[in-house]
Amino acid sequence: MERYIDQYIRNDQERERMRIAEELAGRFAQRAERHDREGSFPFQNFAELKDAGLLKVTVPKAYGGDGITLYELVQLQERLGYGDGATALAVGWHLGQVFHFRETGKWQSELFAELCEAIVRDGAMINTFASEAATGSPSRGGKPETAAMRSEGGWRLAGRKTFSTLSPILDRFVVTAYVPDEGVTAEFLVRRSEQVRLVETWDTLGMRATGSHDVVLEDAFVPEQDRIKGEGLDDGGGWLLHIPACYMGIALAARDYALAYARTYQPNYLDKPIASLPAVQQTIGEMEAELRIARTMLYAAADRWDRESQHRPMLRTELGLAKYTVTNHTLGIVDKAMRIVGGASLSRSCPLERYYRDVRAGLHNPPMDSSVMMNLAKSALEDVTREGFRQA
Repeated sequence: MERYIDQYIRNDQERERMRIAEELAGRFAQRAERHDREGSFPFQNFAELKDAGLLKVTVPKAYGGDGITLYELVQLQERLGYGDGATALAVGWHLGQVFHFRETGKWQSELFAELCEAIVRDGAMINTFASEAATGSPSRGGKPETAAMRSEGGWRLAGRKTFSTLSPILDRFVVTAYVPDEGVTAEFLVRRSEQVRLVETWDTLGMRATGSHDVVLEDAFVPEQDRIKGEGLDDGGGWLLHIPACYMGIALAARDYALAYARTYQPNYLDKPIASLPAVQQTIGEMEAELRIARTMLYAAADRWDRESQHRPMLRTELGLAKYTVTNHTLGIVDKAMRIVGGASLSRSCPLERYYRDVRAGLHNPPMDSSVMMNLAKSALEDVTREGFRQA
C-alpha cells in the first residue's frame, strides 16, 4: 500500500528523485539536533546535496541541469524538510532563485550561463540578500540603505544585509542596492572578497542552522558586467512555493512521529496503546484534516502554475493563499502532534520540540499573511466591479 507521503508522486522519474532525497533526509535528521543546538551551519549536508546532483535540479537542461518543474521542486523541498527543515529552507533559496532566474529571464544570458555552469561544474550556489535592519522585509517595498556608487569599470557597494541565508557557504550572491545617481534600486552580483565580511549574528528561536547571518559590504567592487540588467517576465512569484513546501515536510514529520508514538505508547493504566482512545483519535483526525487540506492546496497551486504559463502573473493571489494556508496549518499540525505525545514533546531530545520552533519561522517568510489578505481583498473587490456583475 502506498504511503501517504508518496501520493503526489506521478511517475518513475519523480519516484527515483524522492528516493534519493529521502535517503539524504534520513542522514540530515540524524545531524539536525546538533546543528540546532549549536546554531552551526551543516556543511556536510550541502556536500551530500552536491554529490547527489540536487544542487543543479533547477538549472536548465541546456546548461547540464535537470530543468525540473515547480511541482517537482515542491516535492523535493517537502521531502528534504521532512529530514531537516533548516537545510531544506536554506537550499530552497538557492534552488528557488535559479528557478526564478530561469523562468523570468531577468539575468543577461552570458551572466546566467556562467552561473549555471558553475553550479553544474563546481556545486556553486546563489541567493539574493535584500533584507536590512532599517528597511525590514524587502517584500514591503522599503528602499535599501545599501548604496552603489559608480567606480572605474563598475560599482562600489557599501551596506549591511540581514537574514542572509546560506552566507557561510556562498562564494557569490545577489545584493539589492540603491543607485543615487539614477534614483533606482538595482541588483548586483557580488563575489566573495576581502571587502565582504560575514558577521555571525544568527541566533534565533527556529531555523537555527540556515546560516542567515549579516553580510557587510565595505566598498565591495562589482564589475559593470555583473550588474543585473534584465527586466525579465513576471512569474507571479511561483518559485516562492519552495518555502511552504519545506514547512509541509516538517509537518509531515511531526504527524508521523505522533502517529508512531500513539500506536506504541501504552501507559500502565491502559490495556492498549493510546491510539485506541477516542480523544486521541479525535486529535489525530483534526491533525490529518489540516495536513491534507494544506497539502492539496500546495500541490494544486504548483500544478496550475506549471500548466498555465500564460496566466502566471494572475496566479500570485492563489500562490500566496497556498503559502498562507500551509504555514498556518503547519502550526496547528505540530501543536496537535505535541498534544498527542504530551509533556515528553517539550524535551530538547524530542524532534517535536524543534519542529514546533521551526514552523514558527514560516510566518516571517514572504509573502507575509497581511500581504496575502490584502491581495485577496483586492482581487475580490476587482472581481465584483467587472462588467457583467449584477446585484441580486
